[in-house]
Amino acid sequence: MEYIRTKTILSKNKTSDWFGNDYNMNLYRGCCHGCIYCDSRSECYHVENFDTVHAKENAAEILRDELRRKVKTGIIGTGSMSDPYNPFEREERLTEKALMLIDAYGFGATVITKSPLITRDIDLYKQIAEHSPVLCKMTVTTADDALCRVIEPNTAPTSERFEALAKMSQAGLFTGITLMPILPFINDTPENILNIVRTAHECGVKCIYPFFGLTLRTGNREYFYQQLDRIFPGLSDRYRQHFGSRYECFSPNARRLWQLFTAECGKFGILYEMKSIIRAYKAGYGDAQLSFFDMP
Repeated sequence: MEYIRTKTILSKNKTSDWFGNDYNMNLYRGCCHGCIYCDSRSECYHVENFDTVHAKENAAEILRDELRRKVKTGIIGTGSMSDPYNPFEREERLTEKALMLIDAYGFGATVITKSPLITRDIDLYKQIAEHSPVLCKMTVTTADDALCRVIEPNTAPTSERFEALAKMSQAGLFTGITLMPILPFINDTPENILNIVRTAHECGVKCIYPFFGLTLRTGNREYFYQQLDRIFPGLSDRYRQHFGSRYECFSPNARRLWQLFTAECGKFGILYEMKSIIRAYKAGYGDAQLSFFDMP
């Protein structure tokens, strides 16, 4: 891990369409998970030495200054570009310190991670939830631990992520899953999708937001194809033939998977539409706050 200097921690979102986030917070740059599909490798994000985690120097001090200058509170999202619970967070504790500040200044929080380390901060999320909306999401792409180790080699296996979701749900937190990406010809099977939904229900998960495909851009595309050649020989040629240079590469099974997914979610009362998810986890926080958060 290396340190980098930065002037800002928060960025204002143009809309709150993505899980209701008003601000985005990245305390780290780069990632050591080694996921073969990661869109954050794309050249457009300008993250050099992507596999090396970079922690932002004086992150807590900078965040404190930014929060106290805000006229209104809002929802702060983290985990969109780099995992806030990467292995170095155990010692650096940047995410933990940020949550303390988010709580102190009366903001809400949403998080996306692949790490069970998030359970360390259950009490902090519960404190924030006493005054503001909180949504804790775990990315899950496959119900099969063996496949998980192949496509996400340096992450916690799926089974451990589900255990973390169960602990957070039992603690009363609003938990969810980002079911993405679903890789064509790899994990785009009915069995995989149904197993994920059923296990999510057993763990008390309230929402699952899916994308039945993946995105490929310059930088990410080349890396992904290299990994396919290494792990699934011949599959990159199939991708080239099927998708060409498309940005969004949907599974050929996407329509069927969507039908199975929505039916199974409906059976268990699991939310899967973005507006419904936002409405649900923000419910009960007062008319003034709901008005500020642009609730439909």
